[in-house]
Amino acid sequence: MDSHAAMETLSTDAAKIQGLDVLERAPILTFHGIGEPQRELDPGEAPFWIGVERFRALLDRVAALPTLHRPPLTFDDGNLSDWAIAAPELERRGLRATFFVLTGRLGRRGSLGEDHVGELARMGMGIGSHGVDHRDWTTLGAANLARDLSASKAVLERICDRRVPAAAIPFGRYDRRVLEALREAGFEAAYSSDGGTARRADFPRPRTSIRADMSARAGEALLTGALPLARRLRRMVSMQIKRRM
Repeated sequence: MDSHAAMETLSTDAAKIQGLDVLERAPILTFHGIGEPQRELDPGEAPFWIGVERFRALLDRVAALPTLHRPPLTFDDGNLSDWAIAAPELERRGLRATFFVLTGRLGRRGSLGEDHVGELARMGMGIGSHGVDHRDWTTLGAANLARDLSASKAVLERICDRRVPAAAIPFGRYDRRVLEALREAGFEAAYSSDGGTARRADFPRPRTSIRADMSARAGEALLTGALPLARRLRRMVSMQIKRRM
């Protein structure tokens, strides 16, 4: 099951097994690059690449959790490490994830090619859109934004031969206009980088990025959703403001 599908069934499965909706909210983890980059990184991108051993340790921790308490896993940008490192490690542990791909980078050095994306889909991984060229959607005019969303969706649906219902927002930057454009383009789920926990009804669903400088304690808090109340409240307020801008 991919992480998008996992979010759709979290509440139902928990209610059936435990008699209450214990997983009304769940953390969603985001990875970007694993291991050594095979391309030149953009400014500010390096902290979002983590080492292979740390990645394996995180997956071991996720796999050790009861199935209904495993956080959905997502990957952004379409780096080659998604296919070369992440997918085999996920399969080895019986885990699934959703990969949000930049279609403008397909086939470039250090990025996924169409064959890689197709193989990930055949492995049972979720495939979603991250746009075409990793642009801040809040800066695009209406026509360019609609084109970026529809073009990336069409390319991925052709490659995977199935619907692509989810998108991850580049840089986590959005406003009401971006959310409306996502819905108009046919996306049923959107993912941000607001942090905290998500409900399946959220649009967008907040995620937390795993960073190289993240402490073990912070990583454990992410897996359990045990974030300080003040931080959760700040994130909720921030999301509400962006949805209304």
